[in-house]
Amino acid sequence: MRKVLVIAFAFVMAVPALARDTGHMFDIQEALAANDAQNRLGDEVKFYFGDQAHPGVARTISEVVANRKTNAFGKGDLEACQWVFLSSMLALRDAALERGADAVVNIESYYDREAVSDAESYECHAGNVVAGVALKGDLVKLK
Repeated sequence: MRKVLVIAFAFVMAVPALARDTGHMFDIQEALAANDAQNRLGDEVKFYFGDQAHPGVARTISEVVANRKTNAFGKGDLEACQWVFLSSMLALRDAALERGADAVVNIESYYDREAVSDAESYECHAGNVVAGVALKGDLVKLK
């Protein structure tokens, strides 16, 4: 019985060591160059991060949040984060097309509902099994 308790205790103590949630800031342009992202996103919707300059807004439609996760098992953090960044971007694009927007402006990282606005980098959290990127932006119709 004691041996079982020792093994159970060792397992319980080891589980937190297996869990990982490493936050990263990765380059947006590198992510857009990876995984054929530019072609997959198409050119129907324009994307503007942080305080990037953009054409005037004719109409603001709504705010949108894309919170995606991907399998990170066996992948490096950068690779997993680039995949999940693309997934979040595709979700923003789909929301824009669905609602009649032609751009998403003021895009910021929104992991764990904490906004980080950066025109050059996005936030990704990677673990041993899952990586996640959350993006928030405004769906708009440009002038």
